[in-house]
Amino acid sequence: MPARLAMVILGMFMWAAASAGILPALASMTERIVINPRTGLAIDGFDPVSYFVDAAARVGRAEFEFRYHGAVWRFSNPGNQAAFAANSADYEPRLGGYDPIAIGRGAPTPGNPEIWLVAGQKLYLFYSMETRNEFASDPARAAAQADAKWPDVLKMLAQ
Repeated sequence: MPARLAMVILGMFMWAAASAGILPALASMTERIVINPRTGLAIDGFDPVSYFVDAAARVGRAEFEFRYHGAVWRFSNPGNQAAFAANSADYEPRLGGYDPIAIGRGAPTPGNPEIWLVAGQKLYLFYSMETRNEFASDPARAAAQADAKWPDVLKMLAQ
């Protein structure tokens, strides 16, 4: 069995087990996810896997949903849904989808799923093209600043 097919089958099994409540979702890097308060959708319903697989921001479809960390995540196809179910930490946006430049300044600002960048195999969402470009000019520095501020921002968000 080719390795890719085995991963898809494993992902589908884990998705089914997690959906049935047999297997709890694995802990993520963050417990705070940007969720649309009107719809309950994480990252406004965009497919987090598509940024990696298609190098594009794609809107997910209602028939491919997965509940994870109190949010509904949507996907453009069942393969992306299965991949996320098997390895959500690999695909969910860093810092919960908050703009890393804003986080580095201590101001939690939700990122726009249409303004994004994959750096160091991690997905980052940005409030504006200006913050995206600032991050892109030195991703290591910007990510380190955001990581340093993240614990304080989490406390702020919890209030």
